Amino acid sequence: MKSKKAYLGISFSNRKLFSKEVNALQNTLNQKKIELMVFVDKYRFEPHQEVEMMQTAFQEIEQCDVFIAELTSKAIGVGIELGYAYKLGLPIIYIRKTGSEYSTTAAGCAQEIYEYEDDLDLSNYLSQIIPQLLK
Repeated sequence: MKSKKAYLGISFSNRKLFSKEVNALQNTLNQKKIELMVFVDKYRFEPHQEVEMMQTAFQEIEQCDVFIAELTSKAIGVGIELGYAYKLGLPIIYIRKTGSEYSTTAAGCAQEIYEYEDDLDLSNYLSQIIPQLLK
């Protein structure tokens, strides 16, 4: 059986602010035998490599079983990735911190929408929802 893989869409500029949340996602998914692919951690591109960047992102999304969009702060790149995942028919989980701005476009593509308090809350939620989405 092929192991499962989750893609985390998170903006490069916000990544450092969400270390606890990303670690919580990583640990929770590892317990479920699901690999978390964090594009902004795995790859670095120069400003002139935008075509290669998006081609690589799309290839990675194609290899995933679920797409998680962290959109506490709206991010165009994550929105593009989310739209691609939606077109592929992947289950999409839209997450954001409590009190942050709601994205109607992300919500319109997502099977699950969750507003979390902290990394523990996020981990508990993901533990419950992932098995249902990846049946």
